[in-house]
Amino acid sequence: MRPMVYLKNVVTLAHTPELCNGCGVCLSVCPREVLQRLNGKVGIARRDACIECGACQRNCPQGAVTVKAGVGCASALINQMLGRKKACCTVGD
Repeated sequence: MRPMVYLKNVVTLAHTPELCNGCGVCLSVCPREVLQRLNGKVGIARRDACIECGACQRNCPQGAVTVKAGVGCASALINQMLGRKKACCTVGD
């Protein structure tokens, strides 16, 4: 069995550096370490690792991070566990 591979370049995650004050709250809440501190501000380091859970957006006091929560891997996994039929975010066997 091959490991799951996340689809490339499909994540809705976006970051507006001009709004970021570098507080790092998003770093604390991201379960996948997608973001990192760069020169005193936060930036996207591993965009394709984002599961679109929405934690970063909900917790960013400046509104510098946006993501369309409920459409990515986190949503697909929850729906699968609940027995719902939804598209998955991975490819592979």
